[in-house]
Amino acid sequence: MELPWLGEHCSERTCKQLDFLPLKCDACGEAFCKDHIRYDDHKCSSAYKKNVQVPVCPLCNTPIPVQKGEIPDIVVGAHIDKDCKYNPAQQRQKIFTNKCVKPGCKRKEMVKLVCEQCGGSFCIKHRHPLDHDCKGSSQPISKA
Repeated sequence: MELPWLGEHCSERTCKQLDFLPLKCDACGEAFCKDHIRYDDHKCSSAYKKNVQVPVCPLCNTPIPVQKGEIPDIVVGAHIDKDCKYNPAQQRQKIFTNKCVKPGCKRKEMVKLVCEQCGGSFCIKHRHPLDHDCKGSSQPISKA
């Protein structure tokens, strides 16, 4: 080699390539070649210090603030143990929310069925204008 004092060897154990323009990892400070500069490529143990993603609680879906130097998994775990507002009973959402407006009918439907003439929301049984005594239009519509 002509100039062995120039450059640095890649800090990755399996590589050790002599690189004349080595890149320094901003998390751990070691020098790497272009193939091992990413945190995942050299399995950087200090990557969590530079990770700017905000973790979200998997139960209550709220973002969890993480200070620099803290490990996100530990902070989220502490949130779940102490501050999490998750309530499994609240998670059960009603899907049959569209109540029939025909007097005396108590059925609810998943899909809103609106009468084109009067604009009321009805169940499947009372969705046609003749089935709910529609007062929206002066012309009666046949059941055919």
